[in-house]
Amino acid sequence: MDKEVFFVSEEEEGIRLDLYISEEYKDLSRSYIQKLIKDSMVKVNNKHEKSKYIVKEGDEIEVLIPPPRELDIKPQNISLDIVYEDEDVIVVNKPQNMVVHPAPGNYENTLVNALLYHCKNQLSSINGVIRPGIVHRIDKDTSGLLMVAKNNCAHRSLAEQLKEHTITRKYHAITLGRIKENKATINAPIGRHPIHRLKMAVVEGGREAVTHIQVLERFHQYTYIEAKLETGRTHQIRVHLSYIKHPLLGDEVYGGNTKKFNLAGQVLHAKVLGFIHPSKGEYMEFEVSLPQNFERLLKIIGSSNSQG
Repeated sequence: MDKEVFFVSEEEEGIRLDLYISEEYKDLSRSYIQKLIKDSMVKVNNKHEKSKYIVKEGDEIEVLIPPPRELDIKPQNISLDIVYEDEDVIVVNKPQNMVVHPAPGNYENTLVNALLYHCKNQLSSINGVIRPGIVHRIDKDTSGLLMVAKNNCAHRSLAEQLKEHTITRKYHAITLGRIKENKATINAPIGRHPIHRLKMAVVEGGREAVTHIQVLERFHQYTYIEAKLETGRTHQIRVHLSYIKHPLLGDEVYGGNTKKFNLAGQVLHAKVLGFIHPSKGEYMEFEVSLPQNFERLLKIIGSSNSQG
């Protein structure tokens, strides 16, 4: 059983206990967290509290997470935006607000559920029952391209390319503030946040992380950029942009929260994906358009920019 301990900061106090924990565990549903609290798996200052408890600065919150159930994940007939498919790989354009694979408290309506239905269970088994075919992930609130392996041979090939940093991954994003340089490289190691253990941060002794930034357009208070990954650490683009004081618009976790545009999450889209095909040996590259909400946001920001 996994145990995590959190300490409430001044900025975090004043919200319900279940909401606080859901901010720390983005992959867990609110109902699952409330069940953990009800089942005495959560302590506040070594005492059991109810979900409606309001957290205060300095509170020590201990959370016990039971081991994930090893179970059969059911196929679901969920529409997929398929960019490419053959007997080895499938490339999909994931919408925002879709989780990639099941996790405790959220075993349905994920990309994996949809893939199992579409591929008739013909996915690689290397990552087990919970993550069949999944070679790499993007966050729930990030949209865009993902490659999925349909057999173990293809999975090993794609995983090796990721390890060797030869996969092309370009993201489009909107950041807070105006980035001055037209091009920049952020080379800063990433590891677990020293306090909030499910968040990542630039830390001494972390794993090498390199992101290349190119400005596409500047607005009065925002910058539209392309971010190319050289490495692929968890939350890498989000952490690096926060590190240079230009967090992603809508990224509540890493400092880019804004209620102005009523966003559903960070404005980040995996637009370009390229890799060497596992069996053909040919380089293949795919590109998708920006989602409608992203395009609409650019127009809104551009309009306010021209007016002011």
